[in-house]
Order: sequence, then structure tokens, then C-alpha cells
Amino acid sequence: MTTITTICMGLLGVLLFLLGANVTRHRALRGAGNQAPSDPADPLLIAVRAHGNAAEYIPTMLVLLLVCSMLSDSWLVDALAIAALVVRTTHAIGMLTAKTLAAHGPLRDIGALGTYVVGLAISITAIATL
Repeated sequence: MTTITTICMGLLGVLLFLLGANVTRHRALRGAGNQAPSDPADPLLIAVRAHGNAAEYIPTMLVLLLVCSMLSDSWLVDALAIAALVVRTTHAIGMLTAKTLAAHGPLRDIGALGTYVVGLAISITAIATL
């Protein structure tokens, strides 16, 4: 495994834990109030969904990157690790800066589409390196 892939994987973990800490921060600010909001403009709901979405994709990407890096030392694995970090960070920023979850913005959409494309590319690479 190269240094680039390792750093990207570590930063993906950092992103996931920071998003989780952000949820905790919003819950603490809320106090004993509604801890399960349903308003798409509620900052707590936005934080929860940003973290939840990251938790849905980052672990799978990490495992696939680990598999790819164990089977190959190709520059492609480094490129995919960088791409995964970029698209997941872009998506998180897009969600956290949205005024409401009911509307999509360019960062959120680019991050979502990028997640699917990069995720499929990492998956195919894992299979192709066998």
C-alpha cells in the first residue's frame, strides 16, 4: 500500500468521525429538545443525514481500497483513493452548506454522482486485480 492511498484512507476516516462529532455538537446544542427532527431545513437533521450518508459509503470504499492496494501497487489505486476522498468531501460540504435537504446543490450532486462512479471504479478494480 502506498503512502498516498494510506493518507487518503486515513482522511476518509477523519471525515467520517468529524461528521459524527458534528451530529453530537448539534445534539448538545439542541439540549432536551426534539432529537429526531423531520424538517428538511433543521440543522440537526442535515448533520445527521450528512453523517449517515458518509457512513453508508466510506466504509465500503475503505475496504475496497484496502483490497485493491493489497493486490496491486498500480498508480490507479492512488488515483482512486484521491478521487474517493475528493467526492466524499465534496458531498459532505454540499450537504452541510445546504439550507435544506429538500433542494439539491451542485456540490452535493457532484459528490453523489462521483461517489457512484468512483465506487464502481474501485469495485471493478478490485475484481480486475485478481
